[in-house]
Amino acid sequence: MAENWDVIVVGAGPAGLMAADILSASGLSVLVAEAKPSVARKFLMAGKSGLNLTKDEPLEAFLPHYGSARSWLDPMLQAFGPVEAQAWATGLGRQVFSGSTGRVFPTEMKASPLLRAWLARLEAQGVRVSTRWRWTGWEGEGLLFQTPDGFQKKTARATILALGGASWARLGSDGVWAETLATANISLAPFKPANAGLSITWSGHIHRHLGTPLKGIALCAGHLTSRGEAVLSERGLEGGGIYSVSAAIRDGAALTIDLLPDLTVDQIVQRLQRSQGKTSFSNHMRKTLKLSPAALAVLQEFARPLPQDPFDLAVLLKSVTVLHEGLRPMDEAISTAGGVHATAFDSGLMLRDRAGVFCAGEMLDWEAPTGGYLLTACLATGRWAGVAALRYLSC
Repeated sequence: MAENWDVIVVGAGPAGLMAADILSASGLSVLVAEAKPSVARKFLMAGKSGLNLTKDEPLEAFLPHYGSARSWLDPMLQAFGPVEAQAWATGLGRQVFSGSTGRVFPTEMKASPLLRAWLARLEAQGVRVSTRWRWTGWEGEGLLFQTPDGFQKKTARATILALGGASWARLGSDGVWAETLATANISLAPFKPANAGLSITWSGHIHRHLGTPLKGIALCAGHLTSRGEAVLSERGLEGGGIYSVSAAIRDGAALTIDLLPDLTVDQIVQRLQRSQGKTSFSNHMRKTLKLSPAALAVLQEFARPLPQDPFDLAVLLKSVTVLHEGLRPMDEAISTAGGVHATAFDSGLMLRDRAGVFCAGEMLDWEAPTGGYLLTACLATGRWAGVAALRYLSC
């Protein structure tokens, strides 16, 4: 294997592997350097809950989930969106299916078969993967790596940085690279937790409901809304519903829960006015409104004493304010906002102040909710950087 590499890819997550795939398929020699003992650890962790590859929905519904980053992500996701993500997986010999909510998963509901097929293709295309190689910065035009054999300096005609965000450090996304780029005067946005749970110190009466999901609810924080679930955990509230609105909570918006989103205030009032008889107030609410024990417990947690007037109670049920201590720590977040600022790279994701160096994946400053949006954008930016690097090397 030649040691004069066309491209060095730093980081063996989905974005880095996608860039390596594009470049090696074009006949270029590619070295992938990964700091951890094995590749794609966060990808494999995602597979433990089924590996949500993408969301099977039209682009006009898919793209708005990227918020302010959509202005520069748009062309990348137009080129590699939900359709292409599914085709990529099936091209590796893995079948996929769409769930009832449109989320797309491999039929095995695991990441490992897909990753094995991908790594086999990369190996067949001549890609070398070196693990336990931690990038520590540049020395002249060369890249320095701390390896089991000591420091190594490697040069290449182009470099793809796919270093991840700053959550789940044990899986490789530790954000340590930010100091290196900052020293090189590359513009960075500070890291912030995204898709994070909520810290709540529960009172004792909630404890018997821990582990129970709140279903059939709607959550609202600022301009963000969600019909996803929220699970009562020892640490607070977790789950897709909370993750979808966590960006607004992080930025200071209050969180409210609509416990009966499919009923209007008037409809709730009508049900509450039915004869209670000898039934207790809590049982009356449970029977007439079909509220789960967990939902009733949350209502009591945040809104005692409850109003007795049916109208006032109906209004409360439609907007329960959640008292909390903020988001869980960043290292517990599924993803992060922040990273390499959009002003630091060109339309091909090449750093403006470092010719031939491209960035991809979660190290870029963007965020999106769970539900397939995160992985699709990582793959899309990896592909885009790979294509741009190929074009750069062809000039």
